[in-house]
Amino acid sequence: MLNEFPRQETKILFTPGPLSTSDTVKSAMMRDVGSRDTEFIALVRDIRRRLVVLGGASETEYTAVLMQGSGTFGVEAVLSSVIPADGKLLIVSNGAYGERIVQMARILNLQYVCLRIAEDAAPQAAEVKAILRADDTLTHVAIVHCETTTGIMNPVKEIGHAVQKLGRIYIVDAMSSFGAVDINLGACGIDYLISSSNKCVQGVPGFSFVLARRDRLTSLGDGHARSLCLDLVAQWKGLQSDGQFRFTPPTHALLAFHQALLELESEGGVQARAARYRNNHQTLIQGMRALGFREYLKPALQGYIITSFHYPKHQNFDFASFYSILSNKGYVIYPGKLSQANCFRIGTIGHITDYHIAGLLEAIRATLVEMGVPIPVE
Repeated sequence: MLNEFPRQETKILFTPGPLSTSDTVKSAMMRDVGSRDTEFIALVRDIRRRLVVLGGASETEYTAVLMQGSGTFGVEAVLSSVIPADGKLLIVSNGAYGERIVQMARILNLQYVCLRIAEDAAPQAAEVKAILRADDTLTHVAIVHCETTTGIMNPVKEIGHAVQKLGRIYIVDAMSSFGAVDINLGACGIDYLISSSNKCVQGVPGFSFVLARRDRLTSLGDGHARSLCLDLVAQWKGLQSDGQFRFTPPTHALLAFHQALLELESEGGVQARAARYRNNHQTLIQGMRALGFREYLKPALQGYIITSFHYPKHQNFDFASFYSILSNKGYVIYPGKLSQANCFRIGTIGHITDYHIAGLLEAIRATLVEMGVPIPVE
């Protein structure tokens, strides 16, 4: 008889993913399915259809390609598959995830230039337009929508209009925004959008997905990919021909994701989910300010997905201890990723409401008292 580990109490995740998920999403994984069964193939087809609809598009214009692996795998699949040897990429970066795209481009030996913006500022369409006009060898543009380094929301629609007008191909990393922010692929001029299963659709980790303009994919043909496993075109052709993945799919994660898509629809779609996340964010901001914390970003730039907060300026504050005490109380937050400031991050997405935010705030208050960090008198 196998030894059983003691059941662990579930902690609430205030992170940008993986997220807290519903019991019904978790329960959807409690059965086994064959990767070549007709039931599973039909489920994958329905997931792909629903994703295109979430992107405000039709299947005649766009298609969904599912890729095994995390969101980063999806981004690298696009970069390594769609940029030809004579192509050149403009990367717009204002955080760690933009810099990850830079790292990918370097390792893949892509021709690229990078427009770097301060981590507390948003890029402007005029800047992108000027660079593209000055260099007609630039063929592709890549940007992160919600840069989870800080929580800033970059103006992908405005930049997309500039990219489209100048006839370049537009790649958007919408990892932390898709499902929480209303994104119309066509209206934003997006050719390739990448996200993953464990973000705002509220599924579990296991795969990423790419929403691609059909005519872009069909124009690529074979031979562009720099990887066997991450060949986006080959993956799409397989899904189109017989509905199957080329290699073993994450069946349980896909079952959970399909249930998550149904729950997103029953909640009222992206707009209703966005309203819940906004309410979570407002509750968090008000409560954190009352506890003496300051946000890193100016309110005009701050999204409602994740928020960076400065460390308190007190000798007793130590983030490792702060994190550990909160975790022991059942609340998991996220370390900072900024290069120029000491911050930590709190996500307001996932299967949570303002009730859970209120619980987190009370736990933070108790943790500060335990650490001997003073709290402002109201």
